[in-house]
Amino acid sequence: MFLKLQKWNTLRNQILVVFLTVMLIVLVIVSFITFNRVSALLKNNAEKQIYQTAVEANGRLESLYKQISTSSKLVMTNDSIQRTLIKANQGYSIPFSERQQLERIINTIQANTDGIFSFEIYKDTKNRLIPLDDTNLVTIIDKKWIKRADDANGRLVWIGDDPRNSDNILALRRINLINRGFESGGYLLISIYRDYLQFVDPDETNIENQYSILLDHDLKPILSNYNQSLDPIIKNVGPIMTLNQQEYMVTKQRSNETGWTLVILTPVKALTEGISVLRTGIMIAGIIGFIIFLVSTLFLSTYITRPIIKLTETMQRASAGSLTMNPHVAAVHEISELNSTYNQLVKETNHLIKMVYQKEITRSRSELKALQAQINPHFLFNTLDALKWALEDKGEEELAEFVVAMSNLFRYTITKQTDGDWVPIKDEIEHIENYMEIMKMRFGNQLNWQLNMPPEIERIKIPKLLIQPLVENAVLHGAGNTVKPCTISVSIRPVEDGEHLQICVEDDGPGINQDKLITIKQAMRSGGVMSKKGNGMAIFNVHKRLELYYQKSGLTIVSEENRGTEVSFIIPVKGEENHVEYENHFNRG
Repeated sequence: MFLKLQKWNTLRNQILVVFLTVMLIVLVIVSFITFNRVSALLKNNAEKQIYQTAVEANGRLESLYKQISTSSKLVMTNDSIQRTLIKANQGYSIPFSERQQLERIINTIQANTDGIFSFEIYKDTKNRLIPLDDTNLVTIIDKKWIKRADDANGRLVWIGDDPRNSDNILALRRINLINRGFESGGYLLISIYRDYLQFVDPDETNIENQYSILLDHDLKPILSNYNQSLDPIIKNVGPIMTLNQQEYMVTKQRSNETGWTLVILTPVKALTEGISVLRTGIMIAGIIGFIIFLVSTLFLSTYITRPIIKLTETMQRASAGSLTMNPHVAAVHEISELNSTYNQLVKETNHLIKMVYQKEITRSRSELKALQAQINPHFLFNTLDALKWALEDKGEEELAEFVVAMSNLFRYTITKQTDGDWVPIKDEIEHIENYMEIMKMRFGNQLNWQLNMPPEIERIKIPKLLIQPLVENAVLHGAGNTVKPCTISVSIRPVEDGEHLQICVEDDGPGINQDKLITIKQAMRSGGVMSKKGNGMAIFNVHKRLELYYQKSGLTIVSEENRGTEVSFIIPVKGEENHVEYENHFNRG
């Protein structure tokens, strides 16, 4: 299967795929941006239009409201009605003829007002004055509406459905007596034709399945062209809702004048009717453009790769895994020159691999062993164990623990022939702990140390004795050169790319003056070694081992007098694997 796929992995096909991929990405991005921008513009314009319709409908409602309010004020402020209510509140009985006269006045006002089914006047005792019977107001509406009318102090209070006639809605006003300091004189109950409150002009909308609902201040429906339950619509609070498996945009407009809420439900698909046409146009244009570019790219890639195909077929016969000479290819001058150059390159490269790189890897191994030998002195473990048992027998437990730490220190330092040079970070840290335990025997409370390392990196392998020499250097030149308490900090943390570790050893000792720091850095760059008096052996050793193990890695030193010193380096997480692969590569050469 792989061989079949490899057959198609040609330069011509790669050029074709890359060009087509780039073109396809450009087409998709441009089409996506264009479609989204235009779609958003179309939808935004439709939403603005619907919102404007709601505002205009609400304005029409408020205009109707004002007409009803004006007509009802004419009834309330009529002199005859005012005088009659004053007498009624004073306890006088109102003659039948006077009530008939008032009814004629009301009928005259009603005849000149559209949409009013009836005006009914009730005395302050809630008994009806007009029409001519004694019905009590409480039998028609709830007492809470009377209280709201009292609180409104003469303003219209919309009640909702007329329980006596479902085609009408009710409104209530308290009649204030003008000549009695505007005290309550009674109530005016207004019955209004429901159809009079037609708030949306049918000629202004041509959207199919658009619904309009008018709710009172208690969110009870007054008018609606939606014939099913309104509860889901009333309870909905979002801008989009689903009715009968169809999405609707919800537009709400509340009137401060009436307290009513106008709800307009518009099908989302009606807002985006033009988007489907736009989508189809963009897709057709994209397909045509892709086909044109495909033909052009096919011709171009064939033209570019044709001179190389012959040479490529010859080079493919070379055995995999090593560089081999290619036979002469009969072709144009440029291809022949390319073939000759390739053969010469193979010959020289093979020679370099066998001679130069083999010597280089041998020298590198020798340097690694020599550098390791500078740090790994051999000690007699049996003698230390005997000393430890002797101290325990004498009750010198603390000294015995120090001997154990020293034994572990020496045991870790010595590398057997079969051990290998790479150890988990956890082992290196344990080695540092043993070393610091011995150093605290010398410095006491003057020396402290701390470790910052996430537990998940404990098993990552690094070259042995890569961190401890830096800690030792920090102890000797930090705590060893000051009488103040000194803290050694070892920090090991992953770098942001997740493929490298940053290891940092820091002390708050006296630091290094700038001249000496410059000398140390120059010695590291030049590959030289500081004198023993300069005490730069540990730093140079670690720096050189980093270069040998990781090629491009090295130490970074930051120091300031009286502020301390920080020595850090960055290494790859898979350093051991890369190093083994590096050695095997040169061994094959």
